[in-house]
Amino acid sequence: MMATLQTDQLKQLKDIFMRFDMDSDGSLTQLELAALLRSLGLKPTGDQLHVLLSNMDANGNGYVEFDELVSAILPDMNEEVLINQEQLLEVFRSFDRDGNGFITAAELAGSMAKMGHPLTYRELSDMMREADTNGDGVLSFNEFASILAKSAADFLGIKFP
Repeated sequence: MMATLQTDQLKQLKDIFMRFDMDSDGSLTQLELAALLRSLGLKPTGDQLHVLLSNMDANGNGYVEFDELVSAILPDMNEEVLINQEQLLEVFRSFDRDGNGFITAAELAGSMAKMGHPLTYRELSDMMREADTNGDGVLSFNEFASILAKSAADFLGIKFP
């Protein structure tokens, strides 16, 4: 049982790692690491992040490779954190009506209304503006995860550690 849990966790961690490794070079920059941690409901300060990166960066190249992430995270990783990722992905997919991997303002508005939380135009534009960190007008999974981890987690009943 323990071995399968570990294998599942490794697989999920690998999926998460790949999702945040924006340039697919097999390593995370400090920014990519910060986004990954935020998606897990952790909110490190700049200083904490710097310390964390230097502690994780076993080979001293200034980046975090997957095996370094595993050594640092797996011992502390409880099932809850991974379940949150799964829940987030489910919520994201249910909001992403056309399944293109992005949430538009219309999809966000429609989904919130369907859940009994209709948004005013202003709430909608505020939410989109805050969440859409790269300014492309739609929300990627990472942007969605960050905003939920930040503000709407308890609103949607998703518990973060």
